[in-house]
Amino acid sequence: MTRYLVEVSHEASPIACAVGVQMFMTSGNHFLANADWGCEDGEHKAWMIVEAENREDVRSIVPFAYRPQTKIVALRQFRPQELDDIVRHHGT
Repeated sequence: MTRYLVEVSHEASPIACAVGVQMFMTSGNHFLANADWGCEDGEHKAWMIVEAENREDVRSIVPFAYRPQTKIVALRQFRPQELDDIVRHHGT
């Protein structure tokens, strides 16, 4: 399984924040219910780290209304001995 960072944006209004938080918390989905929110610091986004087989599995977790503005980033940790792989991947 791959770990993904999921960033879900919403409008910068008190109503949009309340609706988003309520929708996530009452979804019945563990990842959504435990999302971290940046609204109180002016970042109207929720973040989660999700383990899944692929991006589509991750996207299916996000409520439909928020999917278009969702960013999904595959995460990987590197060990010092993998530095050559990192350089090669970036073509430098």
